[in-house]
Formats: sequence, C-alpha cells, structure tokens
Amino acid sequence: MKNEYLIAAVALLAGLAPLVWVGVRARAIDGLVALELAGVMTTLVLICVAVGTQSSSATGVALITAVLSWVSGLLCARFVDRAP
Repeated sequence: MKNEYLIAAVALLAGLAPLVWVGVRARAIDGLVALELAGVMTTLVLICVAVGTQSSSATGVALITAVLSWVSGLLCARFVDRAP
C-alpha cells in the first residue's frame, strides 16, 4: 500500500516540469502563479514521500515547505506589483 504514495510522488514531480517552463517563458504574473502551484505540488510530494517511507521528519519538512511557499508567494506578489 505504501508504494502507491511513492508512485504518486513521482507523478507529481513530473508535473513540475511544465511549471518550470511557464515560470521561465511567461509574464511575471503567470510565473508567480506557477510558483504558487509548484509550492503546493512540492508540499504534496513531500507528504507522499513521508507517508510512503513512514518518516516523521519528512512530515515536518512538508509543513515547513507549505508555510514558506505561502510566504514567498506573498513577497513575490508584492514585488511583481512594483515592476514597470
């Protein structure tokens, strides 16, 4: 049963590639949306890895990632608003 979580983590990691492409090629505001979604997907990957490996330390890293991705999105939105 735990292998399904690791397979889900790999599938979510594959979904990060289009977000990197959007972040590099699109406008700044579209890159910000891609950054926010990448933060959510990274948190989900870490949660899947934590459940799949039954590691409590990975759960803490997932929680920290969730909080920091939210804060980084707010900071980026503030600076994108000031861009000419």
